[in-house]
Amino acid sequence: MSPISPDPAAPHAPASPGGAPPPGPRLLAVSDLHVGMADNRPITESLRPSHDDDWLIVAGDVGELTEDIAWALGLLAGRFAKVVWAPGNHELWTPREDAVQLRGEERYRHLVEMCRGLGVLTPEDDWPLWEGPGGPVRVAPLFLLYDYTFRVAGTSTKEESLARAHEAGVVCTDEYLLHPDPYRGRDDWCRARVAETRRRLAAQDPSVPLVLVNHFPLVRQPTQVLWHPEFAQWCGTVLTADWHRRFTTAAVVYGHLHIPRTTWYDGVRFEEVSIGYPREWRRRGHPKGLLRQILPYTPQQEAATGLGTMGARS
Repeated sequence: MSPISPDPAAPHAPASPGGAPPPGPRLLAVSDLHVGMADNRPITESLRPSHDDDWLIVAGDVGELTEDIAWALGLLAGRFAKVVWAPGNHELWTPREDAVQLRGEERYRHLVEMCRGLGVLTPEDDWPLWEGPGGPVRVAPLFLLYDYTFRVAGTSTKEESLARAHEAGVVCTDEYLLHPDPYRGRDDWCRARVAETRRRLAAQDPSVPLVLVNHFPLVRQPTQVLWHPEFAQWCGTVLTADWHRRFTTAAVVYGHLHIPRTTWYDGVRFEEVSIGYPREWRRRGHPKGLLRQILPYTPQQEAATGLGTMGARS
């Protein structure tokens, strides 16, 4: 299933100006490594810093099995000066073949403790201050989920929107494998996470810009290129639509859509940094590079455009 269409009109920027890494350290980002797919593991194995002080943001969907997630994050933590992780929906699945059969909140907390053992920062840790080129900025990994408010046009409730998706045969696997325990539903879990995260963001020093990192886009606009608009309801929440304006934001980093591109909303740069599935990157290649440079950012990056906005989610 490929619910995402090409968007040739979107602005793009390469991982670094002119294709050559700058001399100083960089704040880099990637998402949707999906290392459970054999052809994606060599991609993860190839990811290396160009400077001893490079940081790496990993914006979710590393894999589904805890063993695979630990392998990938441990590998990256051993190479980069700092790794910052925000969970995707795939990490939160409870597949029958996983040795860890925890569900919902318990699974998330287990992953947090696993990351801490690997030296990887999570949404539950102090948000680190990047003081390298383009800084200082505070890198804020978020865990927010979705609440079905990116509804199908013509529907007014979650139930109507989900029914339309089932009729169209476009149903996210989360409905079967991402359990919300102890919450009644994923939307309830989302609202709890949003409230907690909003309080934390409001307590930050507004003089220090934020790099907001979330697996799902914070605004709905990126989902407008979906081939199957029914899929948007699994892609975020309207509750975060103004966060890039409400809080001092240098950039927003996300994944999930498998459309690697740079877009701007209200003067704030949004970077979708996914690798995606083999069937996708075989078709489009990696036109924006495997690792996206978040900072430092220069106008030359916007001028030197790249191609490739195709992607797919299932």
